[in-house]
Amino acid sequence: MKFLQLNDIIKSSKNILIISHINPDGDTLGSICALADVIRDNFHKECDLLCPSKVPKTYEFLHGASKIKTLEEIDSSREYDLVICADDAALDRIGDAKVLFDRAKCTVNIDHHKTNRGFADLNIINADASSTGEVLCGIFEDLELKVSKEAAASLYTAILTDTGSFRFDNTTSNSLKAAASLVKKGANPSMIYKKVYESSSKNHVLFQAYCISKAEFSDDDKIAYTTVYKKDIEKFNAPEDCTEGLTEKLRAIVTTEAAFVVREINSSVSKVSMRSKELDVAEICAVFGGGGHKLAAGCMIKGTVKEAVKKILDEIRKKEI
Repeated sequence: MKFLQLNDIIKSSKNILIISHINPDGDTLGSICALADVIRDNFHKECDLLCPSKVPKTYEFLHGASKIKTLEEIDSSREYDLVICADDAALDRIGDAKVLFDRAKCTVNIDHHKTNRGFADLNIINADASSTGEVLCGIFEDLELKVSKEAAASLYTAILTDTGSFRFDNTTSNSLKAAASLVKKGANPSMIYKKVYESSSKNHVLFQAYCISKAEFSDDDKIAYTTVYKKDIEKFNAPEDCTEGLTEKLRAIVTTEAAFVVREINSSVSKVSMRSKELDVAEICAVFGGGGHKLAAGCMIKGTVKEAVKKILDEIRKKEI
């Protein structure tokens, strides 16, 4: 029923805006690019794409990525018939783009995070899906919409990245079926893997090696974490997505039960990315207004990096690990 509602809403909308979340990853970017392609090919309507943060170079290969606008480039006074949020676990994940969301005649929220409480007029949330890309695959299949080779590549990227190359616990038979169907539609797994995982700059690799080298361990090595300061990012001239994958590397250590990275945003705000093997880190991040998945979540904490580390450690220690 919700899929048909979405179909009707798109049909009746003259101008459409699709928004990713801040600090975008492969799922949100792959999803918004694919959604724009599918709407254009099936409904003959061009969509505006908006990313509240800079698009990482890693994902510039996605079809339509060059058309993604920043908040500075878009007309923030415009009233859209339809605004679609893709992979936004909560409304605050779209940052200052909220002014466009609030002004829209109709809003849609397409997501897969279990912590998403539904903040739009129409909410399509499948917490059993590995990614928003997988959710979109189900929508497009159910509505019998054409998915081009380019859109298939974007959706494959979304699923690939949010499942950690099909290694994470959120990988299911449905995830693999969706990926297989996208390959049939023209997605090239080898090319996409190389673009996403084998296109890092030397500075990026050296920066991550530095962050791993200063990792700290506690509670009999069950907790592993590292800190990232703005001065270090500047020193290495690291890209915007420089911390991507760091938590997974720490979690991969055999003794690690919970891993996290604290990144300095400014002197009073820190960003936390958490991963675990069994511990529900979404619950921990929810304490600070964040969220995500059981084994992968994040949040923003008011305080210095050291203060954020202490707060996260205190919350982890309240759990049994």
